[in-house]
Amino acid sequence: MSEETKLIKNKTGLPPGSLVHVGNRKTEKIIITVIDYDNSEFTETICKNIEDCFHLKDKKTTTWINIDGLQDTKMIAKLGEHFDLHPLLLEDVLNTHHRPKAEEFDDYTFLTLKMLGIGKDKRSITSEQISFILGKNWLISFQERPGDVFDSVRDRLRTSMGNLRKTGADYLLYRLVDTIVDHYFVVTDHFDDITEKLEEDALKNPETATLQKIQKRKKELVNIRKAIFPVREAISILEKDTKLFKVGTKRYLRDVYEHIIQLNDTIETQRDLLGNIMDLYLSGVSNKMNEVMKVLTIIATIFIPLTFIAGVYGMNFELMPELKWKYGYLGVWALMIAIFVGMIFYFKNKKWL
Repeated sequence: MSEETKLIKNKTGLPPGSLVHVGNRKTEKIIITVIDYDNSEFTETICKNIEDCFHLKDKKTTTWINIDGLQDTKMIAKLGEHFDLHPLLLEDVLNTHHRPKAEEFDDYTFLTLKMLGIGKDKRSITSEQISFILGKNWLISFQERPGDVFDSVRDRLRTSMGNLRKTGADYLLYRLVDTIVDHYFVVTDHFDDITEKLEEDALKNPETATLQKIQKRKKELVNIRKAIFPVREAISILEKDTKLFKVGTKRYLRDVYEHIIQLNDTIETQRDLLGNIMDLYLSGVSNKMNEVMKVLTIIATIFIPLTFIAGVYGMNFELMPELKWKYGYLGVWALMIAIFVGMIFYFKNKKWL
């Protein structure tokens, strides 16, 4: 039984709001990074303990607390107690198989997404859950492991480029979500390239290995769809039902919403294309089998008259004049060769060969 299965089993029967990490442990060490800024000041620190960032909750500056690693449930419980976070929200944070969604609470907004990427082998698609909790002047993010797609956002905060440091936590959350969605396009474009190569393989080399590749890509596309498709509803909730997002930020969220619609259309197109590739593979296998059967049929057809002649002269009748003819053996061979050559020319003339 895998560690993940054990955790799910251990969670079964517990009361709602019980904090159990459901998912694979993707890092041994939890890293707590805090970025605090306003228009004129910027600080970036790594906290050893979660209590070191509690004093930032009521500051007028914008605070971004990022936590890499979800296995320390006691630490997350302390964070939830200090920021007055609902236990069911923390439960969703720790469940890394949760469907992407957004939820509005009295003083904060919760959002969980899947962060997709391209594996080191340049062939596979990686997935990681990331959750955000947005407050008035603060943003908390939870990731499964160190490393993400937010380096460009951090660089803009450090160098004070653009309007990022002039705006609040709601705009920061928008920028992070927009960065995740932008990488969805990178993943889908990469998937398109792989699919094109797969189409060539299905056309030129319809073998068992090709079928396995098609099945693998279909499973990957299902996972991509499960990660992206629900984001449309989540962004819609942030745009319409959330009090913490300013009117100006909601206009930007509308742009993200339109990007998600475009991504969903792309995924549906890729799903149809994979279905067509499967049909192409099956047609290729069928054509290949037909070619083999055609060759075998031609061979069998050629040997039918030869077998007939051999059968006639293999009968043990005494009154068969050809059996005592001096050139009988050579004559039969000449006849059989003539029939063979004649049938070959006939098949070529019919373009069966």
